[in-house]
Amino acid sequence: MQELKDIALYQALEYSRSLDESAGRNVILQWQKEQPALAQAALEIFPSVIAAQNQDMAYYFMDLCFDIVCILQHAFGPMPSHRNMDLDWLAKQTTLLDTDLEALFAGQTIDPKIKQQLQQRFLNRTAAEHPQPALAKILHESIADYAAENPQRAVATAITQAMTDIVLRLCCNLYQHTNPKP
Repeated sequence: MQELKDIALYQALEYSRSLDESAGRNVILQWQKEQPALAQAALEIFPSVIAAQNQDMAYYFMDLCFDIVCILQHAFGPMPSHRNMDLDWLAKQTTLLDTDLEALFAGQTIDPKIKQQLQQRFLNRTAAEHPQPALAKILHESIADYAAENPQRAVATAITQAMTDIVLRLCCNLYQHTNPKP
């Protein structure tokens, strides 16, 4: 998967922002059809976790998930179907996701300093390994800007950025798995 930069990235962003409500609804419906588990996690499970800290950020997160799907589809074609995924690959992605989420949501029994270190390690690793660093940077800046508009949103900035990274990374993994480099 090639990294989106400069003109290609901004064209994809512009495409995402130019869709009307009907076209946007079709994008979401198609995503839910082709990748039901990922769409459910991104549009139901993750927002509920974010909403525990701030409801506005949960809604904004869902908007960003829409942007991610639109941008990747514009740049790389239709979202790969879950029907074309082998079960071993899907299991590996689930395992990776479990590890990431464990770092983010370590229970109340874990020392707060250790929990913070796990979360920071996850964020650093995600940033270093990201297949679309320019897009991830734009998403992070957008989240920070949105949070800055209302101080109550700030508490959910890190979790929203982390969840956005997870969705972006999983979507990119789908494209990489179905269209591996030669």
